[in-house]
Amino acid sequence: MADAASYAASTWKPRYNPWIIALTVTLATFMEVLDSSIANVALPHIAGGLSAGQDESTWVLTSYLVSNAIVLPMSGWLTTVIGRKRFYMTCVALFTISSILCGLAPTLPLLIFFRILQGAGGGGMGPSEQAILADTFPPEKRGLAFSVYGMAVVVAPAIGPTLGGWITDNYDWRWIFLINVPVGILSLFLTSTVVEDPPWLKKFKGAGIKIDYIGLSLIVLGIGCLQVILDKGQQDDWFGSGFITVFAVIAAASLVALAIHEWRTPHPVLELKLMKNRNFAATVLFNFILGAVLFGTTVIIPQFLQLMMGYSAQQAGMVLSPAGFMLMVLFPIAGLLSTKIDPRYMIAAGFGMTALALYHITHLSLAIDFRTIMLWRMYQMSGLAFIFIPISILSYVGVPPEKNNQISGISNFIRNLGGSVGISMLTTFLARQSQIHQTTLVAHATAANPQFKIMLNGSAASMAKSGSGPVLAMQQAYNQVMGLIEQQAALLSYVNAFWMVSVIVACLVPLPFLLKKPKPGDATDMAAH
Repeated sequence: MADAASYAASTWKPRYNPWIIALTVTLATFMEVLDSSIANVALPHIAGGLSAGQDESTWVLTSYLVSNAIVLPMSGWLTTVIGRKRFYMTCVALFTISSILCGLAPTLPLLIFFRILQGAGGGGMGPSEQAILADTFPPEKRGLAFSVYGMAVVVAPAIGPTLGGWITDNYDWRWIFLINVPVGILSLFLTSTVVEDPPWLKKFKGAGIKIDYIGLSLIVLGIGCLQVILDKGQQDDWFGSGFITVFAVIAAASLVALAIHEWRTPHPVLELKLMKNRNFAATVLFNFILGAVLFGTTVIIPQFLQLMMGYSAQQAGMVLSPAGFMLMVLFPIAGLLSTKIDPRYMIAAGFGMTALALYHITHLSLAIDFRTIMLWRMYQMSGLAFIFIPISILSYVGVPPEKNNQISGISNFIRNLGGSVGISMLTTFLARQSQIHQTTLVAHATAANPQFKIMLNGSAASMAKSGSGPVLAMQQAYNQVMGLIEQQAALLSYVNAFWMVSVIVACLVPLPFLLKKPKPGDATDMAAH
């Protein structure tokens, strides 16, 4: 009987065409990832519509990210306990209902509460979708399947700010939430029809599993506090704030305790022992860097364009959008290549392309035109297509199918955590570098510097011609020069930020060759577990 059950599990195939299943789960993926970025440009409108301050309105973003980050690492355990299809549909339903409530929220506190619910629903969707694809497609076809999923993960944040800006400018900010409703209903209908749990999940669903209350509590406390620190750290001057310091101590203590507890407990929420698998441990690092580069640059490029170049939110979003659409073409190509080329070479090439593209962006200037920065962004994003697909494939090499949920949950959590760390660290780096460069430039703005004197006198003469008196003209000239110094300091900080990211990515180029090369037998081994 056991042999018969094992054989049935190893030969199992879904009843419906795998590509119909892939498109079904990708639909919800796109909706969820889009919602993580679409609200960014609408914050001023939300604050005005609900009579709240700008600082208060940022909790609309933070609340979503915190609840999303908490659910992500425990999603693999939850799918094992209650069944993946049931858990996935619950998440889609929660996300859809909370989207309606967000769109109808009469006050900011209620909107923040509904965003917490929405983030919780979204946090469970991504890992379930990736695990569904891993189980639906045989190992040799997973590259193409992950390319469809990857398009949603990478394209959605690229077009989110543009779509959010367009909706907010032409309609009402509430529609950025309400547009999720028809997509969510369609996703629920298709999922209930075509998606099913494989035999090994039905076998393990709730069987002898004890609830790890300690692990669940530590995840909520540690990840929640960490996400708040990353989101609010720069705004509150990091450890200069008692609020941030307290949260940092709680987060550190909770996460250390979590790691020790989950390693020792026989029924962990987070199976950290999977990190013994060399390939999976390496892909965790790569996913972290991928998230940091993708989300970090997605934030600072529009920031540069809006603050330094005077672009509107919609114009800045249009700079990013072509790269997203380009990836719709590149992902299937990368998926096809992954079936023919050693994925380690693809990852190395992808990191190399990304590092070179980031190096090109270090040539930023205030004279840069729309077309140039758009092409640089397309060049940078093209490398990510050849990183995401092979990383996703290598994550599952040598891992039993019943552990696919844990692999997906940890991978998605690490990528999102990398994004939060990348955004937070780059924002802090920009602020600190701008201060350093401004101090250096001001130190040279003295009467002893002939170039400064020439610039100051020339500017004063120009002001005098416009009717200002000698004293007022000199003061206006000095203010103008100081404004230029601040502008140049900010520009240099952006250049240094891209230099730093470029060097970090370049250092990763040789690391993929430390991974175990996938062999045809790996697929057989996986199916046999």
